[in-house]
Amino acid sequence: MTFSNFIKRPVLSTVISIFLVLLGAIGLISLPIEQYPDIAPPTIVVQTFYTGADAQTVMSSVVTPLEESINGVENMTYMTSQTTNAGMAMITVYFKQGSDANMAAVNVQNRVSQAQALLPAEVTRVGVTVSKRQTSNVIMYSLTTDDGRYDSKFLTNYNNINVIPLLKRINGVGDVRSPSMSDYSMRIWLQPDKMKQYGLIPSDISGVLAEQNIEAAPGSFGENSDVAFEYTLRYKGRLKKPIDYENIILTSKTTGQTLYLKDVAKVEQGAIAYSVFLKNNGHPAVLGMVQQVAGSNATEIATDVKAALAEAEKAMPPGMKVTIEQDVTEFLFASIEEVVMTLFITLLLVFLVVYVFLQDFRSTLIPMIAVPVALVGTFFFLWVFGFSINLLTLSALLLAIAIVVDDAIVVVEAVHAKLDQGYQDALTASIDAMNEISSAIISITLVMASVFVPVSFMGGTSGTFYREFGVTMAVSIVISAVNALTLSPALCAIFLKPKTEEEGAGKMGFVDRFHAGFNHVFDKVTNKYKKGVERVINHRVATAIGVVVGFALLVLGMLFTSTGLVPNEDTGTLFCTVSAAPGTSQERTTQIANEIDSMLASNPAIERREQIVGYNFIAGQGSDQATFIIKLKPFEERSNGFFNKIKATFTGDPMRWFVNPKEATSVLGMIYKQTATIKDAQILAFPPPMIPGFSMNNGVSMTLQDKTGGSLDKFFKVAQDYLAALSKRPEIKKAMTTYNINYPQYMVDVDVAKCKQAGTSPAGVLAVMQGYYGGMYASNYNAYGKLFRVMIQGDAATRMRPEGLTNIYVRLADGSMAPISEFIKLRRVYGPSNIARFNLYTSINLSITPNNTTGEALKACEEVAKESLPMGYGYEYSGLTRSEAEASNSTAMIFALCLLFVYLILAAQYESYLLPLSVILSIPFGLAGAFLFTMLFGHSNDIYMQISLIMLIGLLAKNAILIVQFALERRQTGMAIRYSAILGAAARLRPILMTSLAMIIGLLPMMFASGVGKNGNQTLGAAAVGGMLLGTLFQLFIVPSLFCIFQWLQEKLTPLKFENEENAEAAAELAQYAHCKKQVTYKNQYDD
Repeated sequence: MTFSNFIKRPVLSTVISIFLVLLGAIGLISLPIEQYPDIAPPTIVVQTFYTGADAQTVMSSVVTPLEESINGVENMTYMTSQTTNAGMAMITVYFKQGSDANMAAVNVQNRVSQAQALLPAEVTRVGVTVSKRQTSNVIMYSLTTDDGRYDSKFLTNYNNINVIPLLKRINGVGDVRSPSMSDYSMRIWLQPDKMKQYGLIPSDISGVLAEQNIEAAPGSFGENSDVAFEYTLRYKGRLKKPIDYENIILTSKTTGQTLYLKDVAKVEQGAIAYSVFLKNNGHPAVLGMVQQVAGSNATEIATDVKAALAEAEKAMPPGMKVTIEQDVTEFLFASIEEVVMTLFITLLLVFLVVYVFLQDFRSTLIPMIAVPVALVGTFFFLWVFGFSINLLTLSALLLAIAIVVDDAIVVVEAVHAKLDQGYQDALTASIDAMNEISSAIISITLVMASVFVPVSFMGGTSGTFYREFGVTMAVSIVISAVNALTLSPALCAIFLKPKTEEEGAGKMGFVDRFHAGFNHVFDKVTNKYKKGVERVINHRVATAIGVVVGFALLVLGMLFTSTGLVPNEDTGTLFCTVSAAPGTSQERTTQIANEIDSMLASNPAIERREQIVGYNFIAGQGSDQATFIIKLKPFEERSNGFFNKIKATFTGDPMRWFVNPKEATSVLGMIYKQTATIKDAQILAFPPPMIPGFSMNNGVSMTLQDKTGGSLDKFFKVAQDYLAALSKRPEIKKAMTTYNINYPQYMVDVDVAKCKQAGTSPAGVLAVMQGYYGGMYASNYNAYGKLFRVMIQGDAATRMRPEGLTNIYVRLADGSMAPISEFIKLRRVYGPSNIARFNLYTSINLSITPNNTTGEALKACEEVAKESLPMGYGYEYSGLTRSEAEASNSTAMIFALCLLFVYLILAAQYESYLLPLSVILSIPFGLAGAFLFTMLFGHSNDIYMQISLIMLIGLLAKNAILIVQFALERRQTGMAIRYSAILGAAARLRPILMTSLAMIIGLLPMMFASGVGKNGNQTLGAAAVGGMLLGTLFQLFIVPSLFCIFQWLQEKLTPLKFENEENAEAAAELAQYAHCKKQVTYKNQYDD
C-alpha cells in the first residue's frame, strides 16, 4: 500500500491533523465532566408515614400491600423496604441499568395506585409519594451560624421555604432531603383532665377542625343578571395563627356557655416531630442532601447547586451561612488535576527517552507533534459517542501516550534506517520506508483496536467502565495510525536530513560524547542480544517451558490477587454512625454524640462536624441513633507529597514517609481509637461510596433473608451467629448490624368483653390512645406560601409513663367517661425498632468493613454463609457490592475475548492459523508480570488493573507483531528461518526498547503517585509497568523462537514460494551479521 501522496503533499497531511485538533477542541469544550461513567441503576423510592404506628404495624398494613403490588414491575432487578417505630415506610425499587427512569417511575406509580384501597385511612390522608432519585448524595450542605443565634426550627423552615424549592428546580436534581423533622406544624396539645371534665375525646377535636378549619367556595352575587356590579363571595378560609385555633368553638349552649379549644388544649406553632436534632460545629443547623436523577451529570448538578446556594446566601438573614459538608466534585477536580499533571510529566519523560534513542531534536519533534494531535482529536469522538471526561477516559489517554508515541517512533525509526543505508534524500527515504511499514502499521492498528472493541460490548456495571475506556483507547489508536500514515512521514520528509561524512568531524561536545557512548553500548547489547536469541532458538524445550510458565504464573496471579471494583480514595468527607443501646433516650444519645463531637474537634485534619441526633444513615430514625458528617480540611492542607515528607523529616516527623496522619484512612483509625472508650454505643466510621448512586456505605452491602417466615427472634440469632463467624475471618475488619430485637416495648391487650359491657369498642379505645399518645394528623393550614399540618396529641407531661393511662378517658355509649386503664392491660415485651425486607422476605442488613479489598471480603462472606446459615436462610448483595459480585468473574472472559480477536485478525493477515500463535503465546508472561507487581505493591485486581491488562494485551501483541512481521519479510526473500528470526528481532530491538522504556519510565510518576486519587493511579501504574517490563524482556527472546517453530510448521503444511528479486537491505544485514574474525557454520534444524 502506498501513502506517498501524503508525503508529497505535506499541506494536506497537516490540514488533516489540524482538523482533528479543531474537532477535538470542540469536543473537549462540549464534554461533560464526571468522576466515573454513569453506572448507577435507575432507582424509584416510595415513601409514606403512618403516624403513631410501630414498625411491625407499618410493615403489615402499609408495606406488604404496596410491595405485593409493585413486585415484578417491568425491568425491576430487586426491591428493598424499611419501616421504623416512628411510623415511616420506605420502599426502594432498583431497575436494570439503562432503563428509562421516567417510565420506571410511571410504572411504579401505577402499581402504587392499585394498592391505595388496601392502605389505612391515615396513610391515604398523608399520601404515598413516588420519586425517582438515587440513594447517594451529590452535595450535602448545611445552614448554620457561628454564634447559634437561630434555632433548629427556624433554620429547617427557612431551608424548606427558601432554599429547597430553588434547588429542586435545577435540572437533574431528583430530590433534596433533610433528616430534620422541625417543619412547622400547628400543635394542639390536649390536656386529658380538662378533656375528661367536658366529656371530650380526641376525635371530637378533629371533627370540629374538619367543620371549622376549611376552605369554602360561597360563589358570587349578580352572576347572569342585569345588576350593575357583580360581587365575589369569599370565606376567611383555613385558620393561620395559634390564637385563631385557640378560639375555635367546641360547644355553645343557648344559655351563653361557650367552650373554646383553649379551654382543653394548649396551641402553638411547633414542629411536626421532636425526634431529630442537628448541630454544625456545636451550633444548631439544618442539613440538605441533594440527590440526582439516574442518568444525570453529577458534576453539572453540583456546580449548579453551589451557584444557587451562593446566590441564596446573599439574601439570608444576618449571621446565617451555607457550608458544604460533602461535594463529589471536590475529589473529582482534584483527581483530574493530578491526572493532567501526570499526563504532562509522562509526556516529558517519554520524549526524553525518545531523544536518548533517536539522538536528534528534529526526530524527537515528530512524535512530540503527533501525540497531542491524537490525544486532543480523541475528545471529539468521545463527544460523538456520548461519553464524558472522567477518571477512566483520562487514564485511557494517559496509557494511550505509549501507543500513540510508538506509531510515530516506528515511522521515524524506519526513515532513519533508510537514511543510515545511504539515502541522500529524506523524501525518497520516507516514501520507501512507508511502502515497507504501512502494512505493519495498519496491522498493528487493527490488532490494537480489536483488543479494545470486544470489551466495549460487555453488559452490566463493569461493561460500562470498559466501554468508555475501550472506545477511548481504540479511537486514539486509530487517530494515531492516521497520523503515522499521513502527518509523521510528511514531517520526516521535511525535518530529517541525510547524514553527511562531515558530521562527527571536529570537536565533540558533551551531548555528542553521550550519544557516541550510548550507541557503542547499544551496539554491544544488540550483538549480545543476537547471541541470546540464537541460544533460545536452539533450545526449543526452554521456549516451551517459558510459555507454560507464563500461562501458569498468569493463572496463579488471577487466582491469588485480591479483587475489587474501584479502589477507595480520600474524598475529603467521612461518615460516622452511632447506635446506642436499644431504648436509649434521646437525652443520653445526645450526651454520647457530644462526647464524640469533642473528640472529633481535637483532630487537626477535621474542619467541620455535622452532628445529627435521632437519625442514622444506615439504621434510619430512632432515639438511640446518631450520625456525624465529617468534613476534612482541603486536600492541599493534608497533602503528603515528596516536599511535604522532606519538610516533616526536618521538623521531627520522619513517619510521614510511611503514614500521612491527615489522610482519610488515618482519621478513620483515630476515630475508632478515640471512641473505643464509649462502651454503650456501636460506632461505625466509613468513607462515602466511590461510585455515587448505589448506597451510603462504602463497605460490603449484604442482606440476610429469612425465607422460612419464622420469628424475628430466631432470625436475629441466626444473624448474630453469622456475624460472629464472619468476624473471625482475617479478611473482615468489622462486621455488624444496627438491627436489634431488644428494644423495650409494651404490648397493648384490649379486654373486648369489658368494652362491650361498657358500651364502647376496641377500635374506640385504640383511637383515643392514638389521639393522646401517637398523635393525629387532623387538618392543614397555610403559611409562608406553603401548606403545613395541624397535629393533635396529648401534652408531653401526660405521656411519660404507663401510669398516665389512668388519666386518659374514653367516652362510653351513655355519654359517661371511663379511664382507659379499665379496658387495656400492658405487657413488657421486646421487639425491633425497624424492620427491613428484601424482595418480599424479612431481612437484616449487615455492615461489613473489609480489612483489605472488597473482593476478599465477598469471598469470606460467601464461605461463611455456606458453613453457618441454616436451611431456609439466604443472603443477597445490594448496591455497588451486587455489581461487584456480578463483575468479579468477568476478567478471564475479557482476556479470552481480547486474545481471540487478536488471533483471528492475525490469522487473516498471515493467511495462517499457526503463525499468530507466536504472538499470542508470548503475551501471558507480561500479564503475569502485571499481577506480580499488583501483588507486590499491595493493590487489587480492580477496574484500573484490568484496564492496564487490556492495554498490555494490545501493546505486547504489537511488539510481537513487529518482530514477526520483520522476520516474515526476511523469510519471504529466501533467508533461512533462523536468520530471518534473529535479524528481524535485532532490527526491531531499538524501537521496541524505545517504546517500552518510554512507557515504563513515563508511568513511574503514576506508579508512585502520592496526590489525590493516588490509589487508582498507583494500581494503574504498577500493573502497566510490571507487565511491560517483564513482558518485553520475555518477548524479545521468546517471540523469535516461537516464530521459528510455527513458521517451520506452517511451511510443512504449505511450502513457501520465494521472491526472485534481490533484497538489498537483507543482503546488507547478512553481510553485517557474517562479519567476524572466525567463520562459524550454523546448523539450522528448521532448514532441511
